[in-house]
Amino acid sequence: MEEGRTATLATNGRDGHPHLVAMWYGLKDGDLVMTTYGKSQKAVNIRRDPRATMMWEAGTAYNKLRGLMIRGRAEIVEDTNFTYEVLRLVGAKMSGISSVSPEQNRALEAQAAKRVVIRFHPEKFSSWDHSKM
Repeated sequence: MEEGRTATLATNGRDGHPHLVAMWYGLKDGDLVMTTYGKSQKAVNIRRDPRATMMWEAGTAYNKLRGLMIRGRAEIVEDTNFTYEVLRLVGAKMSGISSVSPEQNRALEAQAAKRVVIRFHPEKFSSWDHSKM
């Protein structure tokens, strides 16, 4: 999970169908954290039903396929300072750069004011590795 770049987040839609989205994420105190707009469909779904699933997969041939699925509970955190912190955390992970310029910092602060954090609390892990077959 630490090395992964993109995970699939599944939330439950109002009609019972899964809603799947690709998300950049970071790790914070054993939870996965990511940002989104507060009115996004995934945020609406989580507010209604906190059950969610995340998945990572890799491999380009059947005998190389492997992956990880985590079931858990997600919560929406509406705290601009925490959102800013998560934006920096995820940005550093994705870019490999831990420091930002003053201009980038202002842009992150502006983004944080418009976004919320999805904090995913893992509960159950399942993995597969076809190379072991």
